[in-house]
Amino acid sequence: MHTRTSPTPVTPAAGPAQRRWVLAIASVASLMVVLDALVVATALTAIRTDLGASVTELEWTVNAYGLSFAVLLMTAAAAGDRWGRRRVFAAGLTLFAAASLVCAIAPGVEVLIAGRVLQGAGAAFVMPLALALLGAAFPAELRPKALGVFASVSGVAVALGPLLGGAVVAGVSWPWIFWINVPIGLALAGFALTRIGESHGPDAALDVPGLVLAGAGSFGVVWALAQGNSAGWTSGAVLGPLAAGLVAFGVFVAWQRRAAHPMLPLHLFRSRRFAAGNAVIFFHWASALGAVFFMAQFLQDGLGYGPLAAGLGLAPWGLTTTVVPQLAGRLAGRFGERPFIVAGLGLHALAMLWIAAVAGPATGYGALAGPLVVSGTGIAMCLPAAQSAVLTSVPPRLLGKASGAFSAMRQLGGAFGVAVLVAGFSLAGSYASSAAFSAGFTAAAVVSAVLAAAGALAGSVIPRRRIEE
Repeated sequence: MHTRTSPTPVTPAAGPAQRRWVLAIASVASLMVVLDALVVATALTAIRTDLGASVTELEWTVNAYGLSFAVLLMTAAAAGDRWGRRRVFAAGLTLFAAASLVCAIAPGVEVLIAGRVLQGAGAAFVMPLALALLGAAFPAELRPKALGVFASVSGVAVALGPLLGGAVVAGVSWPWIFWINVPIGLALAGFALTRIGESHGPDAALDVPGLVLAGAGSFGVVWALAQGNSAGWTSGAVLGPLAAGLVAFGVFVAWQRRAAHPMLPLHLFRSRRFAAGNAVIFFHWASALGAVFFMAQFLQDGLGYGPLAAGLGLAPWGLTTTVVPQLAGRLAGRFGERPFIVAGLGLHALAMLWIAAVAGPATGYGALAGPLVVSGTGIAMCLPAAQSAVLTSVPPRLLGKASGAFSAMRQLGGAFGVAVLVAGFSLAGSYASSAAFSAGFTAAAVVSAVLAAAGALAGSVIPRRRIEE
């Protein structure tokens, strides 16, 4: 068997034309993956009605995607470094398209959840490698601007996801939110193989024990978070997997200290920018995904909107994410990432408290439009800055490992955020009536604000930007 015996350069010389192809393909792939995490939000009510799903099963349609996504992210990044980022990226897109087909033809909620697991696996082989390919193609001084464009395109999903989901559910049926991924995913895989140059990481061998330990840790923690609200946070079904996951992470850290080819070199965390940037994205996505999960349902179950109206209602929230990230990406290169992270998550936290103060069964949409714009602006300011903090704090040869860690923290944060917001909702409300739902939603919005504030606190320790070469 042929193996590489010496480090391969991170990227061949990428000219402007190839950089444009890399940015376009990586951005659209990211749009599709993020869109799929959000487009389900406005379809949850239709799925619950059509398939007879419980609130726990609805939560699993979101968490099943995040579970396999989180478990396989580090494996995907390592596989891309070893066998080629372009090749593994294209394989992930193909798997994502096939899994979307399974979701589209699902006869019951169990098959739908299984399809979502496969979708998450495909997404795990897309997102970190999209970032790694992007980071490898662009020199360090151009990276923040490219990441701003990348985040802006991904941000379209925040605006388009709920709206597209609502339009499809109202105009056709919810399976079509998955059908659309099939041709797009296959086309992107073809473009990736023909338009992007191949690149590898520095390690000739896979850190198999590290892969197993990281996957086991992610599975245990995310499984416990997903089960906590239905099984009870003090039950053995939750505490057992949680403890096992934390132990696996502890052993993973110990192993990385002595592994010949560690999948995540621990010295990276000596950089405050790398460590804080990963903490920021954990709380950022915890707050944002949890808020999207409940906001779409509040417009329908709390205020009585139809799915299309709910999607239109969320549009101002997401439209800011199509413009703000490009500006933030450009300015982060000049002023550093910290101001955009702290201000962005601070705005989002204030907006969530604003929504909590006005939410109720008789709330008019005018009372929600303002805080939705403020929240979207804050989320959009933070994302490219957090990406830049992590990906410009490591040398090019470690971009795959850095992007894998960043993407893993994002997905773990998303699962954590949905779980704790569901816990807050369940303590204060229920689906019994619009009033009961509004009470629960208010509590969930407060939890979202607390998570955003924690992210802003983590971002406050990021020092002035320093690009590593």
